Amino acid sequence: MMSRKRVLVTGGAGFIGSHLCERLLAEGASVLCVDNYFTGTRDNIAHLLAHPRFEAMRHDITFPLYVEVDEIYNLACPASPVHYQFDPVQTTKTSISGALNMLGLAKRVKAKVLQASTSEVYGDPEVHPQREDYRGSVNPLGPRACYDEGKRCAETLFFDYRRQHNVRIKVARIFNTYGPRMHPNDGRVVSNFIVQALRGEPVTIYGEGTQTRSFCFVDDLVEGLMRLMATPDEVTGPVNLGNPHEITVRELAERVIALCGEDARIEKRPLPQDDPTRRCPDIGLAKRLLGWEPKVPLEDGLRRTVAYFDALLRRPETAD
Repeated sequence: MMSRKRVLVTGGAGFIGSHLCERLLAEGASVLCVDNYFTGTRDNIAHLLAHPRFEAMRHDITFPLYVEVDEIYNLACPASPVHYQFDPVQTTKTSISGALNMLGLAKRVKAKVLQASTSEVYGDPEVHPQREDYRGSVNPLGPRACYDEGKRCAETLFFDYRRQHNVRIKVARIFNTYGPRMHPNDGRVVSNFIVQALRGEPVTIYGEGTQTRSFCFVDDLVEGLMRLMATPDEVTGPVNLGNPHEITVRELAERVIALCGEDARIEKRPLPQDDPTRRCPDIGLAKRLLGWEPKVPLEDGLRRTVAYFDALLRRPETAD
């Protein structure tokens, strides 16, 4: 029993975190899920609560955490503009103070720690597709900066803790991810389009919808995170994790409308400030170091996500 891996997942009741907890349990780990439930929900982990190797704790990682673990996945932070712009100061604190607290914990207990960074560190990129050695084009004064710059600073802290304290770190730069358990009001295009189409509302795109994104199904993303954590200590990242196949926002809207079987119309709105026009990862490093690339086709992933939201919207609302 003492040899069983003890894993901490911050943000574990969130969209990606809950899928990661589920997968870690399936692999035989003991999992401590930590979440302050700002964007995460207990509904996402309700099916895990009775599991003998799962524990859920309400905690905000801007405060220190004293536990004994072998690995830490630091996923805690609002990740959509609607949520991270609601309280931008707290978003920055979560990224920076949260990283400091998780690095301090890793240093104390000699744990490996993985930082869930983001493609947002590339800003509105001038290089395409984006490789890990590209330093980005970020507006540090704009409304998205609380998230973009918070994550950039967290990466700096991770590499300084490795240099100064020899902490075993991993940094993953996560690109657009979608799937069941996305928050219905997170403002991201996949959840927005699906919820609008299922409700028979106009599907809103910004500008002409010619901006591109690349969408990775959550199961593929979790596989990439776990493979990165399992690499030797000298592999630190950052490593891009995402789908390299681009699609325009308008084409995504049309696919979602077709899958939802609704006669929804597309409605244009003005582009928000600092919204990237192109975002697509170069995953050559992930292929070489992790033997990883996405497997789930967009059509299959969207179909599973539509089914989730269809069931969610039919269910009576329950309190967290």
